[in-house]
Amino acid sequence: MSNPFGTVPAAAILEGRATDAYFERTRSTLEHAGKNPHVVAEVTADQFPTGSFEVFTGVKDVATLFEGRDVDIDAVPDGQLFDGGPVMRIEGPYLEFAELETSLLGFLSQPSGFATAALEARLAAPESTVLSFGARHVHPSIAATVERAALLAGLDGFSHVAAGDILGREAGGTMPHALMFCFGEGNQADAWQAFDEAVGADVPRIALADTFWDEKSESLLAAETLGDDLDGVRIDTTGSRRGDFRHIIREVRWELDARGHEDVDIFCSGGLGPEAIANLRDVADGFGVGSHITSADSVDFSLDIVAIEGDPISKRGKLSGVKDVYRTADGDHHIALADDDGPKNGDALLEPLIRDGEVVREFDLEEATERCLDDAETVGFRHPTDY
Repeated sequence: MSNPFGTVPAAAILEGRATDAYFERTRSTLEHAGKNPHVVAEVTADQFPTGSFEVFTGVKDVATLFEGRDVDIDAVPDGQLFDGGPVMRIEGPYLEFAELETSLLGFLSQPSGFATAALEARLAAPESTVLSFGARHVHPSIAATVERAALLAGLDGFSHVAAGDILGREAGGTMPHALMFCFGEGNQADAWQAFDEAVGADVPRIALADTFWDEKSESLLAAETLGDDLDGVRIDTTGSRRGDFRHIIREVRWELDARGHEDVDIFCSGGLGPEAIANLRDVADGFGVGSHITSADSVDFSLDIVAIEGDPISKRGKLSGVKDVYRTADGDHHIALADDDGPKNGDALLEPLIRDGEVVREFDLEEATERCLDDAETVGFRHPTDY
């Protein structure tokens, strides 16, 4: 079977088959009428600045989608934050890209939502290790999209092996409850010892310490079992048993310290969001975040023609005319018609992406991460004290 999981193949996306049917009907109608106007289209989520910023990403996939098409595209840089106005502008004959709109918006909307949620988690504990554990909540075919969005937002790593192959990064992780079950209750020490003997020296010794007994007892047993080789314990207590999670973590920390295990870190996971992370960041050393990222709402981008044959045009409720967006030093976001002067000391955010079908921009994930975190500070994105 050539496509056993029923996913849309890359060739269909590049050919424009991954589209809504009415775009095919539009092509048939325009070709029948002999029309193919020169247009400018813009991708926006909000027409005017809202003050509520989101992370823009997915632009690398859009560049791949449009490469070789007779269009020019300008776009906000990967990792930039925005709160209104165009994040992308496409200019060319409309039939050059009519069927690509559906895929274009998908490439931008969901990854931008993932990255925005990951940034919330990152800023909730800026001094802690924060890892992405969410790939299990999405279709495997987009696991690398989740993990790249998490890295872009500044998370320290991720768990998905195949995503690591695609991204050129090594996945991380230690042990699941299933490993503990295979050894059985009362044999936790055997499980941790076997793990220590089996895995490479580069893998941190993080013992899962909440499977059969209370978190304090298993954490102390892990410390006694592995001694100085133990790097940390992971507390993944399910919400139905958690109670006051902060108190549990403080108790574990106290008992470890009381027995000379101050160097053993405590890593927390299990349905954690920014508020819970912020509440624990002074008593825990690291966090695994999953569903907060993968359940994030997609950014509601839309593509609209704003000029046709050089004349401004728009549907009701949208702004006509070709526009630029600017960022000022104090973090304000400003929108203006492209023919007008921008704000004093404002930097234009739309930059060339494609010219005459050729990709003219390089993509560096580390640069995008730096841009994202710097811009978050500039605009005051959901500072941890807000939680």
